[in-house]
Amino acid sequence: MISRRHWLPLAAALAFAPLAHAQGWPDKPVRIMVGASPGGGTDILARMLAEKFAPDFKQSVVVENRPGASNTIAAELTARAAPDGTTLLLATNTGQAIAPHLLKLKFDPLKDLVPVGLVAVMPNVLVVPATAPYRNVKELLAAMVEKPGSFKYASSGIGSTQHIAGEAFTLITNTKAIHIPYKGSSQAHVDVISGEVSMMFDSTSSAMSQIRAGKFRPLAVTAEKRSQELPDVPTLAEQGVRGADVTTWYGMYVTAGTPKPVVDRLVAELNKVLKLPDVQARIRGLGGDVGALSVEQFAEMNRQEYERFGKLVKDANIKPEGQ
Repeated sequence: MISRRHWLPLAAALAFAPLAHAQGWPDKPVRIMVGASPGGGTDILARMLAEKFAPDFKQSVVVENRPGASNTIAAELTARAAPDGTTLLLATNTGQAIAPHLLKLKFDPLKDLVPVGLVAVMPNVLVVPATAPYRNVKELLAAMVEKPGSFKYASSGIGSTQHIAGEAFTLITNTKAIHIPYKGSSQAHVDVISGEVSMMFDSTSSAMSQIRAGKFRPLAVTAEKRSQELPDVPTLAEQGVRGADVTTWYGMYVTAGTPKPVVDRLVAELNKVLKLPDVQARIRGLGGDVGALSVEQFAEMNRQEYERFGKLVKDANIKPEGQ
């Protein structure tokens, strides 16, 4: 039996242990899992964060791309990783709020992944090849009506925000277009630029480079307001299409079971990085807004988005390809 004289130092040591663990963390390289291919919006943000984290972590921070299954491959790997805080996930609402209603997952994104913080919110933008003849949504819709079923739209995967935006657009406008899913936006870009695919409802974070290079022509922003980086591009609503507003948000998560002091440090480190002027400028340059929610508010937003998209998928009768 432990005497009170020995118990007090033991209790103090036990209470100090989690803090000491956080102070000694990380004791090995950190990886940021990304559910899309290199070059897309998620990858761009993940590499920016990795560069900023490395000096403070005093460890290498690498980005690991695991594209496919609507970003859920990377999410599952994070959910099943050792809960030591060295495997992070940069996810979007595709994997965290939409895909779970379309795919049979072997993990629960709301229980097996712990939120660290909202990184950015990006509007989606309807783009067509620069060589396309239409200059606005009215001209695009006229062509779609004239040749029903001949149009294709690309997305970064089944259940992605691009997929949902495309389904909403065709449903509301009573038009038809064939969905062509890819393993990431950057792969889809190749076929959009060549004209193999007619259009894409891409996030501004991945589309801006192609727009600036003159390879994409933006026709509409699929958000409530115009993008600061695309002030001359009207919203869908401004062009008579209401109800198809879809944005893409990016959030950081860590494996459930990670010690709270480590999670708290991750939250603090992310908040510190998001306040850096060059990081804020980079996110704005991608057409987005810097995440400004507390970790608790972000967790609640994720839950609400999960429920909202679940209802949308059901109401629009959206199903995985082949079903």
